Amino acid sequence: MAAPRKYPEELRERAIRMAVDLRKDPATKPGALRRVGEQLGIHPETLRNWVAQAEIDAGERPGTSTDDAQRLAELEREVRELRRAKAILRSASAFFAAELDRPQR
Repeated sequence: MAAPRKYPEELRERAIRMAVDLRKDPATKPGALRRVGEQLGIHPETLRNWVAQAEIDAGERPGTSTDDAQRLAELEREVRELRRAKAILRSASAFFAAELDRPQR
């Protein structure tokens, strides 16, 4: 279960769009994230992380995309569940094997 988001998705998308547009123009690039963050009430470091992830998702920057990270988390969760099931089955089979080896009355 994901943690609740502090900022609405619409605000996040708008902030990313504004920051990317300002960073395209060399005249407005310096301090663009700080200015957009101040206008929208978002910490500049938070906005920088959002923009970086958006660039990764768009293929403009190397890194793990959001979809890949979600899929990886799902696979890791599945592996944990399978390992737990395997341990339960192993202990159950050992228990029943011991029962079969006991002499019958």
